[in-house]
Amino acid sequence: MDVFETISDNGDVTHSEVLHTTIKMMQHPAYENPYEWSTADFEVGRPLGRGKFGRVYLSRERETGFMVAMKVMFKSQLTKWNVEKQLLREIEIQSRLKHKHILRLYTWFHDDRRIYLALELAAQGELYKHLKASPKGRFDERRSARYISQVADALNYCHANHVIHRDLKPENILLTDDDNIKLADFGWSAHTKSNKRKTMCGTLDYLPPEMVDGKHYDDSVDQWCLGILCYEFLVGNPPFESQNTQNTYEKIRRIDIVYPRHLSKGAIDLISKLLRIPSSSRITLRNVMNHPWVLQMQK
Repeated sequence: MDVFETISDNGDVTHSEVLHTTIKMMQHPAYENPYEWSTADFEVGRPLGRGKFGRVYLSRERETGFMVAMKVMFKSQLTKWNVEKQLLREIEIQSRLKHKHILRLYTWFHDDRRIYLALELAAQGELYKHLKASPKGRFDERRSARYISQVADALNYCHANHVIHRDLKPENILLTDDDNIKLADFGWSAHTKSNKRKTMCGTLDYLPPEMVDGKHYDDSVDQWCLGILCYEFLVGNPPFESQNTQNTYEKIRRIDIVYPRHLSKGAIDLISKLLRIPSSSRITLRNVMNHPWVLQMQK
């Protein structure tokens, strides 16, 4: 059978297979050496998804058989939308981040027409589609708490390395075959040691009040987004969603939030401690991971 047809059918990989692949990877000319990657190094299989500037394909490195998700983008589209610098920043940031809950960027290369990113394969794809497919379009508290803890862990690592994600949402989180999260899409991320920014970016329903008001902000914007994410996991939609942009802005400024009756006191407590003004009063990411509700739900 072709590996492109059978990949992720059951997710079972034996120890001997892992060991065999590891040995082959260590024997590859690129191992701990400069190496010029190209399309000749990969077999490209079935498409995994489509983005604004190209597609993602299941791919296999020819020498070792190592599987990756190959993101292929057209230079003409990147130029048309004037996002060349944004992509280079994304590549620079993501290639340096090495954490169990952050999607790895293994390498990248280009030809005359395209740019290729060889990314870690997260077999279950976007978390968003799993959220929408769940009963009533939402996750239960146990599942939500586990995902929130993992996202907080990833963000805490980012902040320790002076990276602000700035675009947290279910569409930018992927799931592995063993149901763990991988934080992805660092297109709006910023690497800054000063920890002060003013660019308005991200997704409308996730914007923090300091961005809405055009103020300087720091990495605590990610805590705000984590609060929105937690609410969306548990309810099925973000808390400040409105019919128009201005109404959404007003709800964000007032923190005009309604908690459905099915939410537990613990979940509400965590969300309320993340969605706070001023930003300095938001709970830390480490305290998110140690929050009583998060710990209780993971027992």
